[in-house]
Amino acid sequence: MCQLLAMNANTPTDIVFSFDGFRRRGGLTDCHSDGFGIAFFEDNAVRLLQDTTACATSPFADMVKAYPIRSTNIIAHIRKATQGEVSLANTHPFMREAWGKYWIFAHNGNLKRSSTNDSEVKDFHPKKGQYYRPVGKTDSETAFCYLLEQLRQRFDECPDDKTLFTALCEICMEIRQYGLLNCVLSNGEMLFIHCDSLLHYIIRQAPFGKAKLADDDIEIDFGTQTTPQDKVAVIATLPLTNNENWQQFAVGEMAMFQNGNIIHQRQPENPFYPDIETGLNRAKQAL
Repeated sequence: MCQLLAMNANTPTDIVFSFDGFRRRGGLTDCHSDGFGIAFFEDNAVRLLQDTTACATSPFADMVKAYPIRSTNIIAHIRKATQGEVSLANTHPFMREAWGKYWIFAHNGNLKRSSTNDSEVKDFHPKKGQYYRPVGKTDSETAFCYLLEQLRQRFDECPDDKTLFTALCEICMEIRQYGLLNCVLSNGEMLFIHCDSLLHYIIRQAPFGKAKLADDDIEIDFGTQTTPQDKVAVIATLPLTNNENWQQFAVGEMAMFQNGNIIHQRQPENPFYPDIETGLNRAKQAL
């Protein structure tokens, strides 16, 4: 099961503390060693760092700590390859342009692409898009291209956030029929998430306190690093700290963040919150 990390804030913020714990899951505290990537929005541009080596030991990951980049929207991904070989073309996050903005996408899960004729198996093989086609060989990039293709076919210009959220929910509900779809998506203004097994979040705001990483013996006092106006939402597959109150998204839940707040949210009728073991088993069954 790959690992997702994302941040949405109301002021440019670095992600060094969260990334310090997150990167250890790429080969040290967990077995995800098939590469990593991280994307930072800066105005209308994106800084994208990717590597095919384990995140825990990658010199590119070292750069994130040595050169703290401040951004209001950040997406990172640690890969455990399921479809497609280990290569840069298959490394998340993926980037495309739509309506004059860059869009960044990362996915955790597996969308079935079976070679059998079993009628019970639903294959994720969308037809070639008019605007977007995958470069690599992953189901994840294929899903991203399909998602943006559907949006471009529906809207000549980027719609308002409520209309966009509704459309994203509909498309994600369609894609998740083919397997497991935990994903994060951002255009530099909003951050959208879809949960299909395990995904957690925390919104840090005044009064800020101390936080201690779950994967390393590192503690920070956010009260010395922030202003009372700051608000930062951090989303991760599993909680990154062990002394804060992380919230869990339900299976099938979708949310849109802006300026560190949840501005739109859709929960299933009977929300289910799996424990970690159940969520991990759900991911394994999707392979």
